[in-house]
Amino acid sequence: MSGTATNETHDLIASDKVEGTAVYDRNGTKLGTVYNFMVDKRSGKVAYAVMSFGGFLGIGASYHPLPWDQLTYEPREGGYVVNLTREQLEAAPTYSATETANWNDPTYSRGIDDYYASVGGRR
Repeated sequence: MSGTATNETHDLIASDKVEGTAVYDRNGTKLGTVYNFMVDKRSGKVAYAVMSFGGFLGIGASYHPLPWDQLTYEPREGGYVVNLTREQLEAAPTYSATETANWNDPTYSRGIDDYYASVGGRR
C-alpha cells in the first residue's frame, strides 16, 4: 500500500494533525489553536474541540472547550474558522493549565453548550 495516505485524505484527518491547527475568527484573525478534542465514546463522534487561547509559549494559556460543530474547516486558511469574536471566546467557559476540566459532570458540558447557544452558536 505504498503511497496511501495514512494521516490525511480528502475527507479524513488523523487526530495528531488536528492538534495544533490554527483557529481563526470569520475575519481571518488567528484566535488560537486546537489543543485537543473530546470524542464521545459511544458514538465515536468528536463532541468538543479544546482550543488553546492566549499566553506566550504555552505560559498563561487558557483552554476553551468549544462544541465541535462551532468549527468549520477552511482550506484557504489551512485551519478552522469560528463564527465568534475574541470577546465571546474570552467570556466562554475556560480552564487554565493548572486546572482540570470536569468532563465527568454533565452540568459542565451542558454549561459549555448553553454558553455557545446563547452567543448565536450552531447548536
